[in-house]
Amino acid sequence: MRDMLPHLLDIGSFHLQTYGLLVAIGAIGGVILSARLAQTQGINPALASQLGLIAILSGVLGAKVLFVLLNWGFYSRHLVEIVSVATLQAGGVFSGGLVAALMACTVYIRKHHLPVLRTADAFAPALAMGHAIGRLGCFAVGCCYGRPTTHFWGVTFTNPLAGELSGTPLGVRMEPTQLFEAAIEAANFLILLWVLRKKRFDGQVIGTYLLLYGSARFLLEFLRGDPGRGQFLGGAMSGTQLIAFCLVMAGCLITSQRLLASFVHKLAH
Repeated sequence: MRDMLPHLLDIGSFHLQTYGLLVAIGAIGGVILSARLAQTQGINPALASQLGLIAILSGVLGAKVLFVLLNWGFYSRHLVEIVSVATLQAGGVFSGGLVAALMACTVYIRKHHLPVLRTADAFAPALAMGHAIGRLGCFAVGCCYGRPTTHFWGVTFTNPLAGELSGTPLGVRMEPTQLFEAAIEAANFLILLWVLRKKRFDGQVIGTYLLLYGSARFLLEFLRGDPGRGQFLGGAMSGTQLIAFCLVMAGCLITSQRLLASFVHKLAH
């Protein structure tokens, strides 16, 4: 399989980047969807739209910050590169964006007295959908690439722009980790929509998302070949895997706690 084009359109000095366009589509679509889903949960759609914008801005910032931190060996020697065009164009680390968005959204939710878990439930499917679209953008530009492979599904990047923008190895068959993650998040999106319709308690949807995505991301890290995700426990796991593990634990805590409370409530009645 061959790579896609980093640029969809080139007119003189203007370049329409595939990554930026797809991320924008995913973000806008996510805000619209989350507002509609929030309304089904009895939440003010206007507040949900504002919350979506906050999630996007804080998510982008968090993804960039974690990207810089995980590559601090380089950035500590080249501080000016932190605000360079190359760094701004880099996709960042999604786990950092997710954590930052959760923190910022929690502050907003509490400020406006919104039900925390019910609001998070409404946003979880949109988050998965937007992430799936964004990962297609990663594939287009060549970032977040996988390890070399001999499997038939491997992808070979040949566009020089992929190497220039993302440092992607050219002419090497690699695991299409971007497409794997996009497919996983697309499946998560459908699962979460189903869970939202059938949910028995607040927090069930966001808890399911954290469990599904955290587990998938932890496993996908074994296939990633790009540098810059940090090391933990002497290299036993990457920094991203540590965050993914924490997401799984948070998902377990939310779902188990609510299930236990629901069970106790049934026994009491």
